[in-house]
Amino acid sequence: MSVDRILPTPEAHDLLDLVRELAAKEVAPRAAADEAAGRFPRDLFTLLGSAGLLGLPYAEEYGGGAQPYEVYLQVIEELAGAWLAVGLGVSVHTLSCFPVSAYGGAGQRAELMPSLIGGELLGAYCLSEPQSGSDAAALTTRAEQDADGYLVDGVKAWITHGGVADFYTLMARTSGEGARGVSCFHVPAGLDGLSYGVPERKMGMRSSPTAQVRFDGVRLPPESLIGSPGQGFRIALAALDGGRLGIAACAVGVAQAAFDAASGYARERRQFGSRLVDFQGLGFMLADMATSIAAARSLYLEAARLRDAGRPYGTRAAMAKLYATDMCMKVTTDAVQVLGGYGYVEDFPVERHMREAKVLQIVEGTNQIQRLVISRAVARGDA
Repeated sequence: MSVDRILPTPEAHDLLDLVRELAAKEVAPRAAADEAAGRFPRDLFTLLGSAGLLGLPYAEEYGGGAQPYEVYLQVIEELAGAWLAVGLGVSVHTLSCFPVSAYGGAGQRAELMPSLIGGELLGAYCLSEPQSGSDAAALTTRAEQDADGYLVDGVKAWITHGGVADFYTLMARTSGEGARGVSCFHVPAGLDGLSYGVPERKMGMRSSPTAQVRFDGVRLPPESLIGSPGQGFRIALAALDGGRLGIAACAVGVAQAAFDAASGYARERRQFGSRLVDFQGLGFMLADMATSIAAARSLYLEAARLRDAGRPYGTRAAMAKLYATDMCMKVTTDAVQVLGGYGYVEDFPVERHMREAKVLQIVEGTNQIQRLVISRAVARGDA
């Protein structure tokens, strides 16, 4: 992508140049073949980790990049534009590290954070269940406390990186008090009783495993608890605010990639003696696409700046996620239309972008949930 960016520091410009180079040389060339084969690009996450890109918004004292969200999200956008499975994967990993960083005790952060964001490990976030998606407070996975810690039983569903992650951030019920009975835990992979379902057969994002994570008497020590007992639902909501901005950035990246392909094709393809882009019907369609992408980018960056300033940003995050992902679905659909028959075949990337766009309207809270969040803010007078 060749979008001009306004970044807060020269260091941030250098970082984005590095990301663009990695995306062009290492990420994008792999996308089509690995998506078609359903291959998970674990080696690419190791490469990104070695470049310091798996801990960008976290503190330097733990090995993080100490970058503001305004910068981190633009990195996500660039990676998602090259390959959504990678951009979204970095967003999910960042989301999975957030509870320890924001709610863990000082000793817990010092022990866990360097390894979580050091580049070698990849995380997953376990909130949804087969019967508990949007209604996350209704989760039934239980963590029973005893003298040795916690014993966990239950099933999590729709888990990105399920079965390939090195650690899982788990929300489980420790009491029967509804949302107030949910607690948060850090779960390393490889524990006895931890198993995984067969990866889901998805419309898009086929190279990114999505699977059930099953807990059958998984033993966790007391220090696995993140924050206080019963604080898990609050932690989950706080994490999702940041995660929604990650999805918004992913959506802008995918839309930009689809637009770049469509506009490039329209400038080169000739019909009736003229370039496609010079026909008003297609030219206006491309103008609307470009405008919508720019608006979505501005919206997620505004929310990021609020977050960086320590101001409330949850409603803006919901707006950014809602608008950017609906925009992405429209732009990718229009990109297929611009290419005509070529847009419908796998030889061109826009058909993949269109399939990828759909999931972004669902993950990190469906767009119906985002509208609920926003409408409640309107009712309070906070929007």
